[in-house]
Amino acid sequence: MATLKTSILGIEFENPFLLASAPPTASIESIDKAFEMGWGGAVLKTITPDDLEMFEASPRYATIKENGKVICLQNIELLSHETIQYWVEGIKYLKKKHPTKVIIASIMAPVERKKWQNIVKKLNETPIDAYELNFSCPHGMPERNIGMAIGTNTDISILITSWVKSVATKPVFVKLTPNVTDITWIAKAIENAEADGFAAINTVQSFLGIDLDTLEPVLNIDGHSTYGGLSGEAVKPIGFRCVAQLRQNSDLPILGMGGISNWQDAAQYIALGSDAVQICTEVMINGYGIINGLKSGLLNYLESKGFDSISDLKNIAIPKITSHEKLNKKSHLYPSIDKEKCVSCGKCVKICSESEYHALNLDKNCVNLNKESCAGCSLCSHICPKEAIKMCC
Repeated sequence: MATLKTSILGIEFENPFLLASAPPTASIESIDKAFEMGWGGAVLKTITPDDLEMFEASPRYATIKENGKVICLQNIELLSHETIQYWVEGIKYLKKKHPTKVIIASIMAPVERKKWQNIVKKLNETPIDAYELNFSCPHGMPERNIGMAIGTNTDISILITSWVKSVATKPVFVKLTPNVTDITWIAKAIENAEADGFAAINTVQSFLGIDLDTLEPVLNIDGHSTYGGLSGEAVKPIGFRCVAQLRQNSDLPILGMGGISNWQDAAQYIALGSDAVQICTEVMINGYGIINGLKSGLLNYLESKGFDSISDLKNIAIPKITSHEKLNKKSHLYPSIDKEKCVSCGKCVKICSESEYHALNLDKNCVNLNKESCAGCSLCSHICPKEAIKMCC
């Protein structure tokens, strides 16, 4: 029988599914409910110094939908509105009631040693399992020279990581931003500052768009808006890329996240190097109850593969990711057209001729291939509305 249990830096996880630091972890009552429903752990909504003011805008969410399904969410939500003492008491309560659950404290402060260390010293007095340094919030906080403003500056990231590590009694993860040229560059600096692990990724800085009727922002606050953090299914490929790049360059534990909506997404993050995963947007859309499908789906998958645990799956895809220079340039695939599925709409012919190669033609309601002109790019197979084209040798 496979198991979902895993261990990271001496922390025992009953399953690898954690609630990410966000609105679903904004209160003790909510986290208590999530633990009752089966979540393996939670990262608290980011705790800040009590004198750091948090004034929210309204509304602060906007979405893009496809056939009624939310594919991405932009938010300008800020951090926890609760005091440090609220969380101190809450952590003690949650750990007493749910001793097997993992609780990680996300923290953020201005670039002042005393303020970072004050939060950590107070939380050290609780049974917290680890810390997550929020160097990556892309809205509101960068304007105050914190959040993403820290995570895009190597020197400041090193400085704060060293401040926290000097007083923390539990492992320290650093939550990285994807809004950089090379995530491995900042990660290596943080690793040299003796961080214990990474959390990746935070949301992608974005602007959702303009309403062409009103000519005002889609996320409209009294006719104005700002850049926000994009999350949900649309950012998953970015999360995959960042986690894989981190794993290719570091052996530190990774808490992977970004666009996870089902167990298949989680399994891919693990195969790309994640030791556990965090989920936010899908919970905000469909609630804590998604944990049942996540756990059963991943467990069944592990058993179907003959894996004993997620350790057997972790990193398995990394050797298959290489540079463009090292890819096989000798093999060549060609489109094979299923005549029964093809409706001779001509879209593939049009796109092929207008995209470079002129390898397809439509003759007597039949699509034909000129192999000599085909570069094997595969675009035709992706744009066929009937999925009648497959790439073959």
